[in-house]
Amino acid sequence: MITFLVVLYLLALAILSLYGLVGLLTLWLYWRHRHDEQPQPPVPLELPAVTIQLPIFNERYVVEGLIDTAVTLDYPRDKLQIQIIDDSTDDTTEIAAARIAHYRQQGVNISLLHRDNQQGYKAGALENALPQASGEFIAIFDADFQPQPDFLRQTIPHFLAEPELGMIQARWGHLNDGDSALTAAQAIALDKHFAMEQNVRYWANLFPKFNGAGGIWRQDCMIDAGGWEDDTVCEDLCLSTRAILRGWEFRFLNDVVAPAELPASISAYKNQQARWAKGSSQCLVKFGRPILADRQHTLVSRLYALFSMSAYSTHLLLIALLLLQLPLIMADYQLPGWLLLFSLAGIGQPLLFIASQAVLYPDWQRRLRHLPTLLLIAIGLAPTNTRAILQAFFGREHVFIRTPKQGGNGRISPSYRLRFDWIVAAELFFMAYAALSILLALRQGNLGTLFFLAICVVGFGYVAFLTLREQK
Repeated sequence: MITFLVVLYLLALAILSLYGLVGLLTLWLYWRHRHDEQPQPPVPLELPAVTIQLPIFNERYVVEGLIDTAVTLDYPRDKLQIQIIDDSTDDTTEIAAARIAHYRQQGVNISLLHRDNQQGYKAGALENALPQASGEFIAIFDADFQPQPDFLRQTIPHFLAEPELGMIQARWGHLNDGDSALTAAQAIALDKHFAMEQNVRYWANLFPKFNGAGGIWRQDCMIDAGGWEDDTVCEDLCLSTRAILRGWEFRFLNDVVAPAELPASISAYKNQQARWAKGSSQCLVKFGRPILADRQHTLVSRLYALFSMSAYSTHLLLIALLLLQLPLIMADYQLPGWLLLFSLAGIGQPLLFIASQAVLYPDWQRRLRHLPTLLLIAIGLAPTNTRAILQAFFGREHVFIRTPKQGGNGRISPSYRLRFDWIVAAELFFMAYAALSILLALRQGNLGTLFFLAICVVGFGYVAFLTLREQK
């Protein structure tokens, strides 16, 4: 039995180390391609028609600001259409309608597309609105985004210069990263994804992806790829993967920033991460074979895409490692020292966090004081994300649960608060399990895994504490 447990432990550790090596590969590719910047094409005198799509659902705190931001984009009024794509069930619809009426009186081409059902959730709403979009290009912003006025003038010229360019993704900025340690930690995580991973995936043609908002599509590309599909909760990754498989080009513009609001509560953040974990896993199942069979891309590119889609499985592997600790300690099994080599591979991801801050911010060293918080939260999210992954593989219903926005209004209203999630019981269990393992390890002098167990205690305990504190 002990041999079987050791094999499981080594297997989980080896797979985790592979994800660490992917991080080191990303870092190397970034260094190799760091000067591969795409020059900004000149803005033509004759600009094409553009549709701005703003999908919303119960966004009373931010909908007016969202509409105001869209209207003030610097683009010829006769070439700009704005669609408010609304599935709301509260007074958001009335608030939006009043603001839309105000701007329509000023000659703005803006309309409200309200559905009485949420069929297909965001993907269904976007697909429903697509036939009414008159723009050759379609820009999408979620309710919490505040793009700069020159956003379209910085992006549209790239499409005009390259007929095969199907989509552009801008880097997400942050409106509230200084509000708390939680939002500051999230900002570091997103900066790593955009400044490091998205840059590398674009430069090295490693199946880059659209992030759902803060970007623009060529409408012909969307139609050619099959439009929005609602069989995953990551409709953005789904559509962009289909577009890449169809041979369309992608561009990531690191210097074009679309600021957005970060989830202000741990419950909202856990919900967001669980949705991304589930959606990525669904896309892995849906596109695993087509990606492997795609001869347009190198083997490295295809494997990188699969590792990226399955990245949230590191949470499942972390829980497996933790659960194996106690029986191995009770059997007085001493892990060999050479396993440290597997652990060293894990430094790849933290290095990406550090590198992203260094390339984006002059005060990057000060911002890194929140990196320990991020690492602890990443551990504490393991139960939530593991459940989401298992639901992706074995569940039948996949509800799209929105991330509530507060738009700088302080605490979220009770009607917008997410339901209490009993996954906190699992977080407390894993905290206690790790603590018990520490006690037994100290009793038997088995000190090799103390650091791992200690950060599990703190990580699970910290996320459980933040969750329970929000219930007051």
